[in-house]
Amino acid sequence: MFNQLTGSNQHVGNFPGVTVDRKDGTVRNHPEATVTDLPGIYSLSPYTGEEVVSRQFILDSRPDALINIIDATNIERNLYLTLQLIELDRPMVVALNMMDEVLANGGSVDVNRLEGQLGVPVVPISAVKGEGIDELVEHAVHVARFDERPGRLDFCTPDGPGGGAVHRCIHGIASLIEDHAHASQIPVRFAATKLVEGDELVISALHLDKNELDGIEHIISQMEEESGTDRLSALADMRFSFIEGVCQACVTKPHESREHLRSVAIDRVLTGRYTAIPMFLLIMAAVFWLTFGAVGAPLQGLMEQLVGAGISAIDDALTAFGTNPVVKSLVVDGVLAGVGSVLSFLPIIVVLFLLLSILEDSGYMARVAFVMDKVLRRFGLSGRSFVPMLVGFGCSVPAIMSTRTLPSEHDRKMTVMLTPFMSCSAKLPVYGLLCAAFFPQATVPAIVSLYVLGIVVGMVVALVLRRTAFKGEPVPFIMELPNYRLPGFKTTLMLAWDKAKGFVTKAFTIIFVASVAVWFLQTFDVRMNVVSDQSQSLLAMVGGFIAPVFAPLGFGDWRASCALVCGLLAKESVISTLTVLLGSSSATALAGMFVPATAYVFLVFTLLYPPCVAAIGTVKSELGGRYAVAVFALQVGVAWLVAFAFHTVMLAVGVL
Repeated sequence: MFNQLTGSNQHVGNFPGVTVDRKDGTVRNHPEATVTDLPGIYSLSPYTGEEVVSRQFILDSRPDALINIIDATNIERNLYLTLQLIELDRPMVVALNMMDEVLANGGSVDVNRLEGQLGVPVVPISAVKGEGIDELVEHAVHVARFDERPGRLDFCTPDGPGGGAVHRCIHGIASLIEDHAHASQIPVRFAATKLVEGDELVISALHLDKNELDGIEHIISQMEEESGTDRLSALADMRFSFIEGVCQACVTKPHESREHLRSVAIDRVLTGRYTAIPMFLLIMAAVFWLTFGAVGAPLQGLMEQLVGAGISAIDDALTAFGTNPVVKSLVVDGVLAGVGSVLSFLPIIVVLFLLLSILEDSGYMARVAFVMDKVLRRFGLSGRSFVPMLVGFGCSVPAIMSTRTLPSEHDRKMTVMLTPFMSCSAKLPVYGLLCAAFFPQATVPAIVSLYVLGIVVGMVVALVLRRTAFKGEPVPFIMELPNYRLPGFKTTLMLAWDKAKGFVTKAFTIIFVASVAVWFLQTFDVRMNVVSDQSQSLLAMVGGFIAPVFAPLGFGDWRASCALVCGLLAKESVISTLTVLLGSSSATALAGMFVPATAYVFLVFTLLYPPCVAAIGTVKSELGGRYAVAVFALQVGVAWLVAFAFHTVMLAVGVL
């Protein structure tokens, strides 16, 4: 919907955790209007991070109008939030989305009557098909420009549930707090219902004295006694009674759709008690096979040939031009070798994200979060934590940011600590290079084993944290499972294009700078003389200080140490650094530094130590400097210990 309104390339997903920050875009054909996409929520009660973000934005920023998108196939549940938004007394348009599915399955909505009942414009749309979008935009711009507020704010009646007890309670509180609400710029009706709910944020904002709070509590207690139920249930009964009446008057329910019947049948297998986990593993195995084997490998080979031909052509041109040998070395051995070695893995990155985007847009990823809830609870996490971890397989930075939507600080902090253990896409070039060089007959199994190892180590660390720093139980997990749908071709390509663009941008910025720095340090000595032997270079001197730390792991070579340090800038720098130092990324060049066993231990350390400085910086911005230091120390420590354990076992069994 956001893309339809703005023409933006912003990726939109259908599982929790994608929409973290507010996203802005200029409305198409209306350059004077900006639309902001807020997290999807079911109510304005501050129980989750999404609800707090959305509510505070509406209250504090006071947008000129709201576009409230509701699922027309589930109109009763969605109208609950609509009533709360109307209470905010802001100009609003209701967008009845998925009307194409309602009509296709024999349902209908009397839009004019619904507008009359709610007091706000209602526009039927289909965001997927682009139907009704122009009309929706015109209504939204109109109500914003002329400040057309809802025609009604009161949904309780004197003869409603509990003999009108809720009606008397809300109106009594509203008259008591009217001055405070105006002073705090909070709509009176909204403030009154939030006081009934015991909303601490509103209570604090109103600055009520003790006598006023006591009077409000007395009114609420009297309402509970008259209605025979607690305050939250009484308020919900009032709203749902109104919604039920609206739906009886305006909505003809569709029969069960083919999409839903099909989804139920598929879910018997994909979310079944005994089949869910095996099917998940099978699907992910297929993703890895296609990425690193059937599709990705041939494309990567073609890309390597293109990159190699380009480097050779430039090398020949510089030689023919008589370029200074040092400058030529900088261009060919530094920049082109470093950046080119990383660019050759671009096809694998694109294929992986294409496949993950298809799974996401089809509705399967939402099922994965549901399925993994039971598993993650044993490690002190809820199913919602799986979403940031899943995002972490792409990039740790947005994965850590997406933890903002987790409903409890316990879950959020634990997830932030664990997400960097998931193998981000930046590590793929390192896996691909070393596994192809040392495990040519088992490249895909070797790469998959690293992904599995990251998950296993993360879960073990979770168990330790659960019994030490993060004691307590995760919050309950509730989510909506969308019907399975064919992925949108445009959205899938959009995501792949974004990832490819980001990968290439990183190659020509961070990797470019790192390659030049590594070339410089390995070309000159302390006196700035060109060295004939790399072991006399500045880089060898720096690497010599670090190498003893990694010697117990089996790769005490200063070049391997330098590659790991450069990898803190960006994991792709590990490959560019090795290529610059070895003069090639071929198996022959690498064989002078590693044997298969030590190459795998090197990969284990690469997998588990911090993904990049950007990820650690994101932890600092999200949780503070203390947690950033803790995450860095935890990952380095765990990476060293696990790599040491692998090396020790290999020595014991005679592999080394």
